[in-house]
Amino acid sequence: MNNQQKSELLLAAVILSRSTSFVLSKSAMNSLTPFNLLAVRFLTAFIFLAILFWKKLIYIQKTELKYGFFLGLLYTIMMGCELTGLRATDSGTTSFIENSAMIFVPIFQFVFLKKKIRATESLRIILAVTGIAFLTLGASGGLLRSGCIYLLGSAIFYASAILVTNIASRKGDPLMIGITQVFTIGFLSLIMSFILEQPRLPQTGTEWTMILALAIICSGFGFTLQPVAQRGTTAERAGMMCALSPLSASLQGVIILHDQMSPYKLAGCLMILFSLLVPVLLNSLHRPLTRRPVYNH
Repeated sequence: MNNQQKSELLLAAVILSRSTSFVLSKSAMNSLTPFNLLAVRFLTAFIFLAILFWKKLIYIQKTELKYGFFLGLLYTIMMGCELTGLRATDSGTTSFIENSAMIFVPIFQFVFLKKKIRATESLRIILAVTGIAFLTLGASGGLLRSGCIYLLGSAIFYASAILVTNIASRKGDPLMIGITQVFTIGFLSLIMSFILEQPRLPQTGTEWTMILALAIICSGFGFTLQPVAQRGTTAERAGMMCALSPLSASLQGVIILHDQMSPYKLAGCLMILFSLLVPVLLNSLHRPLTRRPVYNH
């Protein structure tokens, strides 16, 4: 297994661990407001990380602080949109629309970095957009409902964060950048909670259990190690792997929260997942067949 494969395996684990946050956050918001939840979750995660890596944090560089803060700002906006949308829709739809970031990554690279979109990427974008359209059809109100508008905003900021992470992870220690971004999300969310909400600490054992699961699994592992994982791969590949999250979140939503899997939603899921597999399928078609040797008798 080469370094890129190891990085992408770690990235897959990171994305799958973060996918559990949709179900946990949906349940936690029965009693906690969005920014209050984010503040407690990420500041708790930072405390764990600071205890584990305090020796390295002493020598953190200005560049790592700068990129960590900027990524934390992007993720704070992204997750504010995510939780607002999650309150209005189910966990599977939330994850699918948010992870349409895979569409925006190549588009942003074309607009800002003048990097041409390949035919394969164009096909993936068309399939993913069609999948999102199917996902929001029917009695749900489609993209016009407020929840989906927020989720599209979340996807745009997620794509931006993927591109910035691709740059930042090569400018310093990606672990230190990841820890800084976790602290920044918690700190900015706390400020927003004081401005927009009435923040409080979790009161019950159930609330603390969900917070600790979100803090350790989704934030401590999921967010912190994304810069580490992305250092060994490309922004395009990281964007493609976003499709792992909706599949996991949808299954968790159906099993744990008893979300409904309508025919429209199933069609949307399949199309978005197929968009992820397009490069693999095309490569297999273009791979020359191994010819058996011909023996003359």
